[in-house]
Amino acid sequence: QQISWTLLLVLGYLFYLLLGAMVFQLLEKQAETHFRDQFQLEKLKFLQNYTCLDRQALEQFVQVLMEAWEKGVNPEGNSTNPSNWDFSNSFFFAGTVVTTIGYGNLSPSTVAGQIFCVFYALFGVPLNLAFLNQLGKGLNAHLITLERWVQKPGRAQVQLAIFLTTGTLLFLVFPPLVFSYVEGWSYGEGFYFTFITLSTIGFGDYVVGTNPNKHYIPVYRSLTAIWIVFGLAWLALVFNVGADLMEKFLQLKWHKPDLSLAEGATIKLEDEPEQPRIHIPS
Repeated sequence: QQISWTLLLVLGYLFYLLLGAMVFQLLEKQAETHFRDQFQLEKLKFLQNYTCLDRQALEQFVQVLMEAWEKGVNPEGNSTNPSNWDFSNSFFFAGTVVTTIGYGNLSPSTVAGQIFCVFYALFGVPLNLAFLNQLGKGLNAHLITLERWVQKPGRAQVQLAIFLTTGTLLFLVFPPLVFSYVEGWSYGEGFYFTFITLSTIGFGDYVVGTNPNKHYIPVYRSLTAIWIVFGLAWLALVFNVGADLMEKFLQLKWHKPDLSLAEGATIKLEDEPEQPRIHIPS
């Protein structure tokens, strides 16, 4: 029975990955081809307008732009752009390291910085997990029990609804409004950035405080880093509850428990309530 359920879970997981791959390919491949052709056309137009350049010189300049971007230097603007390594930005970067978000738009370029980053992450990631776990316990203490809200709807169900609604507003609904106003993004882009960040996926296609044409307050990215930490704890709890409910759903669908055993388990739950085991996943 256990092996069968594990096999079902593995097959379902692989199917979900294959489904995602097919959908992403269907949605994005054509757009990528369009942008690639458009970029090549722009390079041809550039060469036609500036006949003193040849294709090799243009490709070398494009390579310089790519290297600058990889080093965290935005090709837009000029040398007066704010530093990526002032204290506020460095604080934000440190937060992306220990939370394993890793946007990829900025990284240490010196050997000393790279070595320090390795050891900083080596100790910082476990410290961050311990902190999030403790923060999650504090949030969990106000929920009584999340695992039995389905079996015993009532106060716990109401508290779960309040927890999910409040967290959704604080961490997923309102922040995109701020980011849209400050960064000039659409609300959809802000919402996308918010979820990709708090889920620690961190693609790096949208990062706050990187537009050279905008003037940001010094503590903007530091405040964003603090918001990220508390949002991580909340979303990790939500993911963990979702994983527990999904496991129970699959087990109920896959197993057909004996009625006498189920009745005995119900009596035990009523007599001796099970302690909640919700935790931040490491």
